[in-house]
Amino acid sequence: MKLLISALEPSANLHLKPILESLKDYKLFGIFDECFGDPLLPSRLFSVMGFIDVIPKIRLAQRSIKEMAQLSLKVDKVILIDSPAFNLPLAKAIKEINKDVKIIYYILPQVWAWKEKRVAKVEKYCDVLASILPFEQKFYNNAKYVGHPLLDEITQCKKRYESTGYIAYLPGSRKSEIKKLLPIYKEVAKKIKKNNILVIPPHFTPKEIKNIYGDTKEFDISRNANGAFLKSEFAFICSGTATLEASLIGTPLIMSYKAKMLDAFLIRIFVKLKHVGLANIIFDFAKISPLHVELLQNEVTAENLLEEYNHMDRELFFKNSKKLHKILKHGSKDKMIKLIKI
Repeated sequence: MKLLISALEPSANLHLKPILESLKDYKLFGIFDECFGDPLLPSRLFSVMGFIDVIPKIRLAQRSIKEMAQLSLKVDKVILIDSPAFNLPLAKAIKEINKDVKIIYYILPQVWAWKEKRVAKVEKYCDVLASILPFEQKFYNNAKYVGHPLLDEITQCKKRYESTGYIAYLPGSRKSEIKKLLPIYKEVAKKIKKNNILVIPPHFTPKEIKNIYGDTKEFDISRNANGAFLKSEFAFICSGTATLEASLIGTPLIMSYKAKMLDAFLIRIFVKLKHVGLANIIFDFAKISPLHVELLQNEVTAENLLEEYNHMDRELFFKNSKKLHKILKHGSKDKMIKLIKI
């Protein structure tokens, strides 16, 4: 089976991996991580954070959309993953020259946060809408809940809360995130005085690690967030998928988010959510109190992180984290494979 893939984000490639491992008989075209083969362009060229970082990538995106649309003429199906600013124009471009090819949109645009008008575009240009959040069916007319990919990727969950002497630090997967949070996390690590695990995303090369992270001698280095959460009694995490992963595993956490000033201003205007963390958003829609603490913008200081760390009820967090499993139910791999093979 020939598949055109558009997976721009590290998380998109992470969620793509178990699907490809189970499909086995396929040939890939498009944009994806080089670990899967020979892409038209590697995902790392598109890694951005916020509104401002997108601007330098616009020309690259426009050129790539034209090339990807032409590639759609050579494949059996198209799989778009997340990244609506790129994938919606791509879906439109594909349908304009190849209206019969089936387009599967996996990890739908977050219209529940902002840009509800995207619903019409997604439903116009995409044939299958594969949702990974159960409440999204309230916003899309024909979305299918396939389960959440993290429930396929997480190898083990904690059976109880216990002190292990290890703390995990995840300052993000993009350079701009890491530069903002890592100095603060280093200050926190010095004060807590436990065994520190710094989780570095697997897509970073040794040269990139040296340039981005600098001196990391006070940390043990891990390239596996899953394993680090299992080993750790607590985690300090940048916003993103990792907050949900830690929540599902049962590792108490504090989420931190520091955007550029203009990005933060635009988010306040356009994004209509009470919370930023995925677990908290899921709980909001289920009418359950937030699972974990969120510190945003100027709130992200070593003093505030330490204050929340010292006062969090770990046992209550662990108890409430089990509710996530009941809400999300199962992984997405099996249903995605069925959708692809149809």
